[in-house]
Amino acid sequence: MPARFGVLFLGDIVGRPGRRAMDKFLPALVKKYSPAMVVANGENAAGGSSVTEEIGTDLFLRVDVLTSGNHIWDKKDALPYLDREPRLLRPANYPSVNPGRFSYVFHAADGVKAAVLNLQGRVFMEPLDCPFRRADAEVAALAAETPIIIVDFHAEATSEKQALGWYLDGRVSAVIGTHTHVPTADERILPKGTAYITDAGMAGGRNAVIGMAREQALQRFLTSRPQRFEPSRDGLFLSGVFIEVDVKTGKALSIEREVLAEDDHEE
Repeated sequence: MPARFGVLFLGDIVGRPGRRAMDKFLPALVKKYSPAMVVANGENAAGGSSVTEEIGTDLFLRVDVLTSGNHIWDKKDALPYLDREPRLLRPANYPSVNPGRFSYVFHAADGVKAAVLNLQGRVFMEPLDCPFRRADAEVAALAAETPIIIVDFHAEATSEKQALGWYLDGRVSAVIGTHTHVPTADERILPKGTAYITDAGMAGGRNAVIGMAREQALQRFLTSRPQRFEPSRDGLFLSGVFIEVDVKTGKALSIEREVLAEDDHEE
């Protein structure tokens, strides 16, 4: 059994441009790091909102686990797919009546097991169950399976993400923030061995407003009227982190941020 386990975690995949960015940049990252597991947030993969079975099936040719967040419910097609596909996760702190699973134990080819847990924040978002208390129960259950636990915390507020990182320090291998689509530069290993970053970023249009066409976003801010948003195709990029974890202890050994981009201004 190897001493280290490598996890490549990619930020929110935004629409078709995000899937194109995956095709364009992911092979280079896989070649560079040879990760044992690839995880990506897929809640925006279908036209910028939710995921369909067709798109999910295609993404699972490239990744091992898809996490999500508040937009996973935006397409009705996603609901039965959540029940059928155990590798597609929804946040654990939604009411239990909702379809889908919120954690997955991945079995690597070398025999190592690694768990992925999905949680969602409450600040400036839906008033869900407490993600901190829900994390207590779910992390304890997953720790009985494996010491390697990766948490996707899909949240708006930087303070809430940092707080969960400190709260789970030493109990999970990594707390990785998603949702805001902007990669942050605060990757670090916390004192008790948990890798942390406030936001892994996204895959999609770089010359945009969080992945959406900038002209549409500007109209929303200038007029205050509802506006339909479409994923931008302008200047693809992909961002995320690569984390190495000690197989026996589950403690993070390293975390490295990656941003791969083009500036071709297609629009």
